[in-house]
Amino acid sequence: MLQKKVCMVGAFATGKTSLIARFVRSIFSENYQTTVGVKIDKKTVFTHGKELNLILWDLYGEDEFQKVHTSYLRGSSGYLLVVDGTRHNTLDVAFALKQRVEDSLGNIPFVMVLNKADLVDEWDIENEEIEQLTKQGWIVIQTSAKTGDGVEEVFQTLADKIMEE
Repeated sequence: MLQKKVCMVGAFATGKTSLIARFVRSIFSENYQTTVGVKIDKKTVFTHGKELNLILWDLYGEDEFQKVHTSYLRGSSGYLLVVDGTRHNTLDVAFALKQRVEDSLGNIPFVMVLNKADLVDEWDIENEEIEQLTKQGWIVIQTSAKTGDGVEEVFQTLADKIMEE
């Protein structure tokens, strides 16, 4: 069976851990737990007629005190760039992280995840900004780890992109 490493990158508290919990175990918890270092999960998906075992690396969130170690990224076949729709600054962090991933690994498949779609009335990111990214060729998918909306789609889309490489 094919195995591919996928990293979850983004600012702190964007929902990376919750997205993985929803995808792998179909659960959501309101209790916030900071990821220390890296947490690894896995789940098998089907893409291009094959089973693909995704090894999901949940990296701690980046903030002004803590930078994501590029050593955690080594060997990745793709990544999810996670943004909290209610906090615009997480979009800026995502842009910086994308550049760091590209500097470290080159251009590998990624999907931008706009998480917390269940709170869309509280979003701090404009539709125009999202449209601009899609015009640049980015795949941007709205998700809610809380309700499960878009979660399967995000991981499946990334798996499909990885297998097309």
